[in-house]
Amino acid sequence: MTVAILVVLLFLAAANGANDVSKGVATLAGAGVTAYRTAILWGAATTLIGALLSIQIGRSMGKLFSQGIVSGAPTAAFALAVLLGTSSWVALATVARLPVSTTQAIVGSLVGAGLVLAPSSVQWSGVLQKVVLPLLLSIVVAYGISVTLVMAVQVGRRLRRTPQTELATVGVAPTGTGAAVPAPDGRPVTAADYAVPGPARRDLAVTFLHWASSGATGCARGLNDTPKIAAIGGFALLPAGYSATVISVIVAVAMAAGSLFGVRVARTLGEKVVRMSHTEGFTANATTACLVGAGAFLALPMSTTQVSTGAIVGSAGGQLSRISGRTLRDFAIAWTATPICAGVVAAIVFAAAG
Repeated sequence: MTVAILVVLLFLAAANGANDVSKGVATLAGAGVTAYRTAILWGAATTLIGALLSIQIGRSMGKLFSQGIVSGAPTAAFALAVLLGTSSWVALATVARLPVSTTQAIVGSLVGAGLVLAPSSVQWSGVLQKVVLPLLLSIVVAYGISVTLVMAVQVGRRLRRTPQTELATVGVAPTGTGAAVPAPDGRPVTAADYAVPGPARRDLAVTFLHWASSGATGCARGLNDTPKIAAIGGFALLPAGYSATVISVIVAVAMAAGSLFGVRVARTLGEKVVRMSHTEGFTANATTACLVGAGAFLALPMSTTQVSTGAIVGSAGGQLSRISGRTLRDFAIAWTATPICAGVVAAIVFAAAG
């Protein structure tokens, strides 16, 4: 049983990596900053950093998922059921290129197996207040912050724009007629006389910030997800002699390895929700990193999937016509089905194994 649980734990962590790495790097590839493979490597590396940091920082999150949803003393069979319920759904969604929430799947599996263990063991108040409410609010907050940031950037650009810089961009002399005017030294004016170095420097700065915000999102995701997965494995592995640190390291490495297979879901988020510009991708990532990172520190189990999607939709700056309604519909269906399907699988497995 211990070996089976360890194998399924590794599978779940890898499936989580393949599905969730896209949340931090999809904007890089979607905005044309870099290729998907390069973005995935960056996401895998930063996820590993965040996952290892969670060994010290994510203890409160781990406690919530090990004790705050189902009370009592879960057995090894219970742990196996929760792991199978969660991993089966996350793996299926990854094959289908759908970004789903591992958090939702874990909670659904815990509740499903908990109802079989003992209906009274499910702490519904904790589920609603500490899990469901943060998950729902995070989507709305992510959208609001992202919209605000994008609109602020747009206003700033309009304020900085002058007739001379606009004409210089297209190489036209600023006379109103398009005719060349003499330079102070008497020579004919060329486009170089109107070159504006500011935009190039700003573009370089945005590139740096986009990469940094993508890395921060990967780190925050590792911080947020590792304690949840490790807590489920701990139900059976801690009594078997594994330390909490060893379990977390195992999850961290498997999650980073699985991230290398996250291109399929990354393409869905990067291309099918909305076509993003460089700046819009940066604002979406910055929003995701801040919210998910805050959730990790405050032990609020936010879904990187839902926060990232809300931020990407918000990056359209309120221009809803740019958003793919069909893609968001598919996401909503998958998110609704996640806790239900994972919970049903976990309940069936636990009933059979228990």
